[in-house]
Amino acid sequence: MSEQTGKTILITGASRGIGAACALLAAGRGYRVVINYRSDGGAADGIVRAIEEAGGSAFAVGADVSREDEVLRMFAGIDARCGRLDALVNNAGILARQMRVDQMDAARIGRILATNVTGSFLCAREAVLRMSTRRGGRGGAIVNVSSRAGVLGAAGEYVDYAASKAALDALTIGLAKETADEGIRVNGVRPGLIDTEMHASGGEAGRIERLKSSVPMGRGGEAIEVARAILWLLSDEASYTTGSFIDVSGGR
Repeated sequence: MSEQTGKTILITGASRGIGAACALLAAGRGYRVVINYRSDGGAADGIVRAIEEAGGSAFAVGADVSREDEVLRMFAGIDARCGRLDALVNNAGILARQMRVDQMDAARIGRILATNVTGSFLCAREAVLRMSTRRGGRGGAIVNVSSRAGVLGAAGEYVDYAASKAALDALTIGLAKETADEGIRVNGVRPGLIDTEMHASGGEAGRIERLKSSVPMGRGGEAIEVARAILWLLSDEASYTTGSFIDVSGGR
């Protein structure tokens, strides 16, 4: 029997990419997986089917994490179906077409921050309300999926996205300190150039090929390589780790 049997994990933005890889890996390690998606219900249902066919347990919940009412509805549904929450992966994130800061308008910046920052805050808040031993919970773990862009700046491409991920790093550190004595560990991963559909969202599907020479390991990463780091941070093997980050970036 898996170590995590009986535990429930919520992964936001889990219908594709890193989130989907996390969902499949978590299910294989015994978690009951709640797969959040914003618009692609078909893809989310496909991940659920894959998990169930492998003998795991999962269900999908549609919710735009940038909207507080939808976050509240999602967590109420988890309460009703699972009765507990043990782990959260704040993975949902968006970016927009590559451009310089002097080309960006407020609407674009607001969209990025609403999902990547506000959405992560809202989900973290609701998770803490359920996990905190101070509030009668059993403790738990949160992993925020940041980005090396938050350190490097993404000049000429996605400075707004990079800024949102730097804010997520601050959330990770502050929340880790707030909840360390309440049974909750909060950590982050910073993926580098990872082979997912997100690059196409920015208008350059071949971005990894263009930039891989800047990676000391000489290649882009795979979503599963990020997922393994996330699942380690959630596991009991990381029991003395909070407020920390793992860069999954090939040295970049």
